Amino acid sequence: MSLAISEILDHLHINDINHAFSTGKDEGSSPDSPVNDILSPVDGKRIASVKFATPAEYNTVVDIAAKAFKSWRQIPAPKRGEIVRQIGDQLRLNKKELGTLVSYEMGKSLQEGYGEVQEMIDICDFAVGLSRQLYGLTMHSERPEHRMYEQYHPLGIVGIISAFNFPVAVWSWNAMLAWVCGDVCIWKPSEKTPLTAIACQHIAQDVFKKNGIDEGVSCLVIGDRSIGELMANDTRLPLISATGSTRMGKSVSAAVGARLGKSLLELGGNNAIIITENADLDMALIGAVFGAVGTAGQRCTSTRRLIIHHSVYDDFRQKLINAYAQIKIGDPLDEHNHMGPLIDKDAVKLYLESIEKCKAEGGNFVVDGGKLEGEAYASGCYVKPCIAEVENHYAIVQHETFAPILYLIKYQDLDEAINLQNGVPQGLSSAIITNNLREAETFLSFAGSDCGIANVNIGTSGAEIGGAFGGEKETGGGRESGSDAWKVYMRRQTNTINHSKTLPLAQGIKFDL
Repeated sequence: MSLAISEILDHLHINDINHAFSTGKDEGSSPDSPVNDILSPVDGKRIASVKFATPAEYNTVVDIAAKAFKSWRQIPAPKRGEIVRQIGDQLRLNKKELGTLVSYEMGKSLQEGYGEVQEMIDICDFAVGLSRQLYGLTMHSERPEHRMYEQYHPLGIVGIISAFNFPVAVWSWNAMLAWVCGDVCIWKPSEKTPLTAIACQHIAQDVFKKNGIDEGVSCLVIGDRSIGELMANDTRLPLISATGSTRMGKSVSAAVGARLGKSLLELGGNNAIIITENADLDMALIGAVFGAVGTAGQRCTSTRRLIIHHSVYDDFRQKLINAYAQIKIGDPLDEHNHMGPLIDKDAVKLYLESIEKCKAEGGNFVVDGGKLEGEAYASGCYVKPCIAEVENHYAIVQHETFAPILYLIKYQDLDEAINLQNGVPQGLSSAIITNNLREAETFLSFAGSDCGIANVNIGTSGAEIGGAFGGEKETGGGRESGSDAWKVYMRRQTNTINHSKTLPLAQGIKFDL
């Protein structure tokens, strides 16, 4: 481990063996808690070790969070927003160290690591303003001297299950909004990237303590899939926000639905860019390459498919081949590199299997993939980004592969392109590159993209926090981050007040005694 990383761990209060859970006051683990080494995909070295929580420890955390909710919800929302503002300030002060750890623990480029922390800062700013805008509605009653309105109340404990690819940003999208809404949070980060979560928990808890806030508003539970299953089945958690694979989301949805709880699901994407004959091909190239290669293809918004008009297909394919020849792969902490490693060796195995499946179905690779060997790639997690010409109906193309494999598909007219774009089970992000207004508006119309995100002249990846983030179909239908996504963290209540001297019934019903 380099000295710089050691200093960063010390700065972020990450110890060699980190405890299984954190609630703000007590951090601990039982002798039964298994110890797991956290290895960096960058160099294969152990960063630190963590203990995984037991079911008993999980229940301890829920009890503490439930107690904290009773006092936290009493604090006025603008004051809760002020605490979130302070958390944002602390993230600003720790942006370099936390962003570097995100990069080293997860494998994304250093610039993307910094960008992820900036997303956290941005959502803090958004939440501060939101804390004064938790608006309800006033309606006119059909009965005289009656007033009707709607208001929103906090739900209680929000369970947050996050994925490795955005180890801290997605937590912040949920937690900052939940906190200003008056909820408390229990966060289960990916077992592959718990150290950045521990760092964020320390940053948040320092702010809560300085403001005299009870333990339990921000809780962290380190664990594997079993902890997520406990959360999904726990009636004490009225909302579960889960980010990850479609398979995981279906499991969470079934468990939460069985107890009539609420779930916010942000799952897989199979995102396409349509490149029309009216596209600026240089602009399209930037969006396509970053979308396919950024985070080594491990974003839910990564570009998986390029649907290219036949008249520009050959020209653009050559541009892609030339661009891929210039991609630098290596240590993501070196800012000269464009792409770092996959998260682990299992991900490499799935990547290689997907290439073979594509070839077996008839895929023609114009840029070959493969695992990278050599001293610079000693962790065994580095691969080459690749490009294959395919048909949209191939089984492997219909599947989301979390790796830098880009599929090229040719089309004849816009209706065909939109049908190809929509012709997958997932519905997260989509884009069209065109200078033709009619093409752009058609793509954005009800007859266009069926995704939760539809962009014009930008790629599929890189959403801003101001808009609601999420998708349709097997992406889960949830919305996080901006716009009115805050409403999912609250319960709606309709109120009717009679200030007359009689009690008339609605719909003119007579009930005389």
